[in-house]
Amino acid sequence: MIDLLELRDQIDDIDSQILQLFERRMDISKEVAAFKIETGKPVFDKKREQEKLKVLREKSSSEFNAHGIQELFQQIMAMSRKLQYQMLTENGYEEKTRFRLVDHIDTENARVVYQGIEGAYSHEATIAFFGKNVKAFHVVNWKDAMEMVSSGQADYAVLPIENSTAGSVYENYDLLEEYDHYIVGEQLVKCQHVLVGLPEAELSDIEMVQSHPQALMQCKPFLSEHESWKTVECGNTAVAAKMVADGKDKTKAALSSRYAAEAYGLKILEEHPYYNDYNSTRFIVVSEDKIFTSKARKISVCFEIPHESGSLYNILSHFIYNNLNMTKIESRPIYERSWEYRFFVDFEGSLNDSAVKNALRGLAAETSSLRVFGNY
Repeated sequence: MIDLLELRDQIDDIDSQILQLFERRMDISKEVAAFKIETGKPVFDKKREQEKLKVLREKSSSEFNAHGIQELFQQIMAMSRKLQYQMLTENGYEEKTRFRLVDHIDTENARVVYQGIEGAYSHEATIAFFGKNVKAFHVVNWKDAMEMVSSGQADYAVLPIENSTAGSVYENYDLLEEYDHYIVGEQLVKCQHVLVGLPEAELSDIEMVQSHPQALMQCKPFLSEHESWKTVECGNTAVAAKMVADGKDKTKAALSSRYAAEAYGLKILEEHPYYNDYNSTRFIVVSEDKIFTSKARKISVCFEIPHESGSLYNILSHFIYNNLNMTKIESRPIYERSWEYRFFVDFEGSLNDSAVKNALRGLAAETSSLRVFGNY
């Protein structure tokens, strides 16, 4: 009969030996870090690590153990690197981010561009962030807004990046990668649609409702109560409201913001046509300036990694090891390389934090490319 307690005692004894050996290995890693600091050699030597893993696998007694040995030593090597990155930061060897610390984001006399028209949620976000007296203008699409910043015709652009119901605005993730712009702020806007019509219209007059497809979807339970109504999609909730105002047809209504109803002199026919009280859109404020304030607590980065097993797992470990809370991750295809992806990550912290500096140093060394979009 196998004595389970005896087997557990043997495992405990082996674990104690592993613990002692691990701590001894990490002490030696500190000496390696000191040497690299003195000589300027890079911490990450991918070729050497791959050669060592190959040797260790070949010494294993079975294929199962070989796989386990590789995974174990990959983690040990990764922890050794993180210790060395930490020592580099402690000794004042910091990566140059070129981000400039400022007292505040200068919103006075700022020229701000947003997509859509007056009354759009993006316009509401602009007013909420910059104030009612902002010098704002609008363009047809999001790419045009980025172009206005690039050409110097605008100081800032306001773009939607995520909706709590519909998800991420993937086109704007692609634009962040395409343009050399940086996120300096964000604004959350509640998308609480109202049903609007002409001042003389009543709910009983309505025959057709128009709006953005997402607004129509978010109000579907209400619309289904009025089966005779026709629904028509258009590019923007504010555009839908303006079309009702310009059309002078009391049988037509729109789903838009309360802000758009006020802007175009429309009457609110239904205060609560939406089913999700928590529906909100997060907007980002982008600029050509690489600036952040001491109050900034969110960082957005983008990176590419080798298309191989475990590469994402290893990269994300930098956030875990440095106790950084990752709040969002998105992937987007890299168009010029089939089945490879670019990752966008938001996490909490400041560029002045040591933990953030350690993580960014590791990301820079171990990704194919890294870009910091901003601290805001």
